[in-house]
Amino acid sequence: MHKIDVGANVLQVNEKIALENKELFKKWGVFTVNLMSAPGAGKTSVLEETIKRLKDNFSIAVIEGDLQTTVDSDRIKALGIPAYQITTGNVCHLDARMVHNALHEFKLDGFDILFIENVGNLVCPAEFYLGEDLRVMVYSVVEGAEKPKKYPLMFHEVEVVLLNKIDLLPYAGVELKDLEKNVLEVNPRAKIFPISCKTGEGIDDWISWFRNRIQKFRENVKS
Repeated sequence: MHKIDVGANVLQVNEKIALENKELFKKWGVFTVNLMSAPGAGKTSVLEETIKRLKDNFSIAVIEGDLQTTVDSDRIKALGIPAYQITTGNVCHLDARMVHNALHEFKLDGFDILFIENVGNLVCPAEFYLGEDLRVMVYSVVEGAEKPKKYPLMFHEVEVVLLNKIDLLPYAGVELKDLEKNVLEVNPRAKIFPISCKTGEGIDDWISWFRNRIQKFRENVKS
């Protein structure tokens, strides 16, 4: 009797398609960002503020993932940015096949940056590589200081953690230093940016780092 690990097989198939996506992104010269978080952390608000600061210098496209509705993609389109909606129904994450299928209808030729806003979930999205160049997590300070240790996978897998809603720190019952400490204990390599979409605090630092990251990507593509 042979035991088949269905979960491992699913991830292997996903990895294969993700690498195909990666080749397409490289061919088009598109820097691709997988934006992840728990529900309500402020991914779309962060994305809006990021786009506002980049759209005069870069051609940007967005793929939105949600269980239902087009609310978030409508917000992106209101900024004059093309957005493609993936509605997953009861699936708590995007996978590489969903993104691959979207690319047939959402042509990326001519774009500089693709943001993929994943479904709001603190676990599943981190398990599925989409072919992206950069993984970014939005972590709201009101989620509490203990989340990196209770849900370590996503924190461990990302390159950047945006500590969002720092304007609410006085009301959240947590200290910024504790949030940063717990993130770094799970992922010592993580780049942390405390930000507020409401006040704009910290966002310029994030944008400056992001621009440098894109420049490195372009240099690698040319070499």
